[in-house]
Amino acid sequence: MAEIIQKDGTWLFDGDAVRIVPGNDKTVSPLRAALGEIAVPLEALAGISFEAGRKAGRLRLRLRDGADPLLQIAAGRLGESSDPYRLTVEKDRSGVAEYLVDEVRNALLLEGVESGPVDRYLLPGPALPITASAGDGTVTFDGERLRLEWNWKTEESKSSGGPRTLALADVESVEWQPSAGLDNGYIRFRVARAPASVRPKYDPYAVELWGFKKDPLMALAGAAVVARLPHPYASADTGTEAEPGPADSPGPGGEDHDALLRRLRELGELHQAGILTAEEFATAKQAVLKRL
Repeated sequence: MAEIIQKDGTWLFDGDAVRIVPGNDKTVSPLRAALGEIAVPLEALAGISFEAGRKAGRLRLRLRDGADPLLQIAAGRLGESSDPYRLTVEKDRSGVAEYLVDEVRNALLLEGVESGPVDRYLLPGPALPITASAGDGTVTFDGERLRLEWNWKTEESKSSGGPRTLALADVESVEWQPSAGLDNGYIRFRVARAPASVRPKYDPYAVELWGFKKDPLMALAGAAVVARLPHPYASADTGTEAEPGPADSPGPGGEDHDALLRRLRELGELHQAGILTAEEFATAKQAVLKRL
């Protein structure tokens, strides 16, 4: 087990998942505080790194594309302070951070975790029910129904229609765009019957955002909805899968024999290159042999 505790938060790796708990420091963003503890399974990780700095360093987790509904809706637009997969590390704790990185990387190697995209969410998204208020409205979602309510800052043509309630089945997609420069941001819930060209300021299925501190909370509300919509990378083929032929048939342990042999060769190469110690190589090799 590897653990690092900082004012910014705590990261703990238990061999199966990296557990992230936001800190109580006043610099912790509203998004990270509202999201709370996250357990990132090993299979969701594409990598981990530590960047040393003159005064402080940064730990970063890189998740596989499509693994997390929050990152899916954010599409790389989350600010540094709101990124739950970044941890500020004090200079005197650099050694601990580097040890955690080594532990996670070794586990990824030993388990043969791929770094490519996935076709299902490996994280559940924000806990329900969830309510977020920012910009000109409030979004509430309980897993089945979505409600949009307006405040005194809402354009009259939008607020005059009253609150809007949508069933999850009516939502086709969710768009979140933070404000940038002079352009306002928004979160928009696309429904089949609504025109696509309406500006968020007037759209009764959108909340307009102005770049204030709580705006990223709308990304959490959007992620909670996205987590329950069809995965964007899932196969469109919903028919019955074909029966495996002789070349596809798994071995006695339920896994492809050739794939396990390839894994053995990879482990041998890692050991010869000095990446795996003799003890790590023996442990990993025994685990693969048991599956043959």
